[in-house]
Amino acid sequence: MDDVSIHDKRLDDALHELTVINTWLGGHSTSRKGMRKMLKHIPKLKTTPQRAQPPLSVLDVGAGGSDLLPAISSLHCNISVTSLDLNLRACEYSAEAYSCRFQRHGPSISLVNGSVLALPFKAQSFDIVHASLFLHHFTEDELRVIFLSLYSIARQGIIINDLRRSVFSYYGIMLLTRLFSRSAMVKNDGPISVRRGFVRNELARLCASLPSASYTIQRTWAFRWLVCIVKNNE
Repeated sequence: MDDVSIHDKRLDDALHELTVINTWLGGHSTSRKGMRKMLKHIPKLKTTPQRAQPPLSVLDVGAGGSDLLPAISSLHCNISVTSLDLNLRACEYSAEAYSCRFQRHGPSISLVNGSVLALPFKAQSFDIVHASLFLHHFTEDELRVIFLSLYSIARQGIIINDLRRSVFSYYGIMLLTRLFSRSAMVKNDGPISVRRGFVRNELARLCASLPSASYTIQRTWAFRWLVCIVKNNE
C-alpha cells in the first residue's frame, strides 16, 4: 500500500478489508480508548455540559479509507475529522464510502489529498492529531521530523495506534491474513507491516524528543500500541 500509483480495485479491496480489520482486531477500540484519554485533557470540555460541547477538530493522517469518524463520533457530539492521505484514490474511496454510509446526515468530515512530509496546515490547526497503522511506513529519521510536524499542528495532543513488532505478532498476522483475507495487498502487506512495527523503546524515544509533552504507551489488542501524547500547554 506504499505504492500511491495504485488506483484500481486492489486498493479498494484492501481499504475495505482494513475497515473490517479495524472493527474486529482492535483498531477502532484502540482509537476510541485513545480519544477518551485525550478528551480528559482538553480544558474547554471539562466545564462544558455535553449538549453544549464546543467543536472538536481531529486530523487523521494516512487515513486510508477514513473509517475513524464512525468509530469515534459517539464520544463527542460536535466533532469534525479531516482525513489526509497521499493516495488520491484513497480519498475518492473515502468520499464514496462516507456518502453511502451517512448520505446527507452525519458528522462532519473533510478529505485532503496530501503528504505528512509536507503538511498543508498551519500550526495548532487541530485539537487532536490521530495516526493509525501509518507511522510504521517511515524510517526513524523521517519519524523524528513527522512527530515534530504533527506536534506543531496539534493544540492538545496526538493519538498513535500502530503495530507491535514481535515474532508472535508476525506469525499471528500471517496466519490471520492467510485464513481470512481476500485481498492480495493485505496478505502481502500485513506481515511486512508487523516487521516494520515498533517496540516500546522506539516509541518512547520518539515521544521523549518532543518539547513540553507527557505521554503514555500501552499495549492493546490485537498486536497494537496505543500512544497518547499530551501537550503541556502553559
